[in-house]
Amino acid sequence: MTADAAAPVLSADIKSFAYDDGDAPVLHGVRLGLRAGSLTAVLGASGSGKSTLAKVLAGWAVAPGHARFAGTLHLAAGDGSEARLEFAGSDADPRLHLGAWGARVAYVPQRPSDLLTGAASGAGEELAFSLEQQGVPREEMKARVRSTARSVGLEGLLGRRPAGLSGGEQRRLALGAAIITRPDVVLLDEPTASLDAEGEEALARVIDELRASGTAVVLFAAAAHSLALQATHCLLLEAGTVAAEGAPADVLGSRAFERSGVLRTDDGNCPAALPAVAGRDTASSGSPAAEMDGVTFSYRTGKRVDGQEGLVLGDVSFTVWSGEVLALTGPNGAGKSTLLRHLAGLLRPMSGTVRIDGRDINQTPAGAIAETVGTLFQDPRDQLFERSALREVGFGLHRLGLAKRDWRDSALAALDAVGLATQADRHPYEFSASEQRLLALATALARAPKVLLLDEPTVGLDRRGLTRLEAVVRSAAEGGAAVVLSTHALAWARCHAHRMVGLSGGHLRELRVG
Repeated sequence: MTADAAAPVLSADIKSFAYDDGDAPVLHGVRLGLRAGSLTAVLGASGSGKSTLAKVLAGWAVAPGHARFAGTLHLAAGDGSEARLEFAGSDADPRLHLGAWGARVAYVPQRPSDLLTGAASGAGEELAFSLEQQGVPREEMKARVRSTARSVGLEGLLGRRPAGLSGGEQRRLALGAAIITRPDVVLLDEPTASLDAEGEEALARVIDELRASGTAVVLFAAAAHSLALQATHCLLLEAGTVAAEGAPADVLGSRAFERSGVLRTDDGNCPAALPAVAGRDTASSGSPAAEMDGVTFSYRTGKRVDGQEGLVLGDVSFTVWSGEVLALTGPNGAGKSTLLRHLAGLLRPMSGTVRIDGRDINQTPAGAIAETVGTLFQDPRDQLFERSALREVGFGLHRLGLAKRDWRDSALAALDAVGLATQADRHPYEFSASEQRLLALATALARAPKVLLLDEPTVGLDRRGLTRLEAVVRSAAEGGAAVVLSTHALAWARCHAHRMVGLSGGHLRELRVG
């Protein structure tokens, strides 16, 4: 029987869903059926409700019992058994048992670390965790761990601590942890985020293998990337409901898509060229804004590092000038975030020198460096802790000697630059993931830094968010800041950077732009 002819393995009729009693619905009027072997793409701009839809289907948003959900979830099994849960948005609603539901419906959230146990000593142990809970025999468990690691491209990293993996490697690990139990449905929220080209190819192969085995796969994304275009069915969400659905080509050609803010990754148009960096190659130009000179670094503290083995950075040297945008690329785990953390003073080199504005920062506290170096971390939630967006962006500005009125004005200006000024009183954890990234960017902008460090800034951004980011990068450079950004979005980097360098094997090499 073909996937189109078969009955859905998971169907949902969401009349309304709100996270808390009395809140406005986040989702309403959403219906979908997922057939065995199908590939469904759910597209939507920031705040459209796509991640909430993923969490409802996965049971994550329903199981705690605090949400108000009116509708039906129906999960069928190949052996004829089924689970049908009907919700009326009342205290008498049925309880969804997340363990049993999750064994059938796997979910990889937008932040992959949310899926990981946090207790595993190695990636292999993380993959084995759910199999251990199911009582899978040891030899079979070891074979499935090896097979899954090979599928997601982690076979050489099974002994590495999950917390020590790069963002892209953690996403591969979360994908492996989700599929190793052989679920009937796999839900992937922004699955290409932080993946290098090899990781995207591995993801495509995994999806093909899942579908061939009869698993229904759903992608949730703010960009219509190549995987989404291969979907058998596509839904476009806007303001929590379905604005268009059908074949991907039909949805992308609709008026709803034009106004949605969803990004088209096949749009290769570049903006006007960045202004030249004045005096970069002249002796009269003064000191670079940021510089590394012979920097060597390894995470193997307390152990001897022989030759280049074990080095993340090996004798790295480069300069970035005021007004220059430098894009840093390289495979997952190459050390891009490590390099940026050295420029921010959050890591110190084993040998070599890091200079900001001509000064060696090796003995300078990270807090003092942050007065002139603004940093956007790869996971924005690593730097969000205040109870409102305004307080978040304004945090620490008083250290610059600003009066309350002045720091408030500076914070509001930074929020306005990223399009969040009207939401200044909102709690940071009420923002969508892409809005959190923009909010974290505002915290870096507020101090008008001389050096702006952006770690994977494009991840999860819709069309409007990406436009804001591009304007910020250009404005910062035109204002004299040096911008260093890491990214896997090579086509985007070629359009928005003066220079590109690739990091691999601990070494940098210049790449062609344009």
